Amino acid sequence: QVQLVESGGGLVQPGGSLRLSCAASGSISWISYMAWFRQAPGKRREWVAQISSDGWTSYADYAKGRFTISRDNAKNTVQLQMSSLKPEDTAVYFCKAWGIRSESKSLPDLWGQGTQVTVSS
Repeated sequence: QVQLVESGGGLVQPGGSLRLSCAASGSISWISYMAWFRQAPGKRREWVAQISSDGWTSYADYAKGRFTISRDNAKNTVQLQMSSLKPEDTAVYFCKAWGIRSESKSLPDLWGQGTQVTVSS
């Protein structure tokens, strides 16, 4: 069974940095896009950044200059390096993958279970 598992969340002080990772497990031959979303308490889930299989990246305005998304196609992993963190970055961060090929089949979009990021002094 193919699934996404995030790691790397935690508590960090304002201005600090944190690196999130997401690994896709199972028999996967191809993932077109991987992305990060986040959801703060009482708010809708919002897009943070995404990266294509050939390394094309796109960021939400609030993430530009502070967050960097990267991926390892061979390992089917995606990372989010976050710096200059602010209290408003506090949220559960979710990994998403789509355009997935597994054993010659196309799979539905996948979401991870989320990892908590808390920015507080």
